[in-house]
Amino acid sequence: MSFITDQDVADLAEAVRRYDSLGWPRPEVALVSGSGLAVDLGRVAAGPIPLQDLMPFPVEGIVGHPLEVELLPTKAGHHVLYFRGRLHSYQGHSAAQTVLPIRLAARLGAATLVFTNASGGLDPDLGPGDLVLLTDQINLTGLNPLRGNPPADWGPRFPDMVDAYDPDLRSLARDKAADLKIELSEGVYAGVAGPSYETPAEVRMLRAAGGHVTGMSTVLETIAARHMGLRVLGVSLVSNAAAGVTGEPLDHDEVLEASRAAAEKVKRLLGAVLEDRRVV
Repeated sequence: MSFITDQDVADLAEAVRRYDSLGWPRPEVALVSGSGLAVDLGRVAAGPIPLQDLMPFPVEGIVGHPLEVELLPTKAGHHVLYFRGRLHSYQGHSAAQTVLPIRLAARLGAATLVFTNASGGLDPDLGPGDLVLLTDQINLTGLNPLRGNPPADWGPRFPDMVDAYDPDLRSLARDKAADLKIELSEGVYAGVAGPSYETPAEVRMLRAAGGHVTGMSTVLETIAARHMGLRVLGVSLVSNAAAGVTGEPLDHDEVLEASRAAAEKVKRLLGAVLEDRRVV
């Protein structure tokens, strides 16, 4: 079982200490990019540094997740703490460790979490390269980063998950997509544990449960972010059709290739969102 422990509380305090020792300004926004989905605002205030420099336990990246941290300034005057890549529970991390970067950003003062991920399309109308604005999520990982006894100052014991993905931020993303003439679908993200891809039977179940896209990340991050009072905006890139939708086999190289092909769309859309003062 995965519970918050005294060590997890100490780890967060140590992560804040490590960040402050860098002398970087404290951020107003946290940004996490998924497989191959780098975001570039054209300016860097500080970094990049390895995520390991901030984490009090060993971390390793996977292909497409370099695990670097930068501080990006915006023209609107706020700072974005950018996590290039993320931690995954399937790497052996506990739920509390998986979301430590999000808790770190919240402790530093960030009010908003923006993230991208790569996903499998459950909806047959979604194809590789499509962008999906997340409206809700289904957590089927069997994990929850709030299990145990989190400190009361982290957030409420039973946080409300209605509007887990902030309506005002979604409206902002839709407006920016329209301005940039970027097609943006909307849908529900079904989070699974991984690292194996879903079976065709599991894909049918996820679709029947109301999922539009599926993947192995972000649901725990969203729960932790909402617990600590952050607003959340998520944009998912459909990298492939989920198992059984087309009959084609799945592999991680396909995910990365689709991410590379759509990188410019992601960069333009999130760049416009992050440069807007309304994101704070």
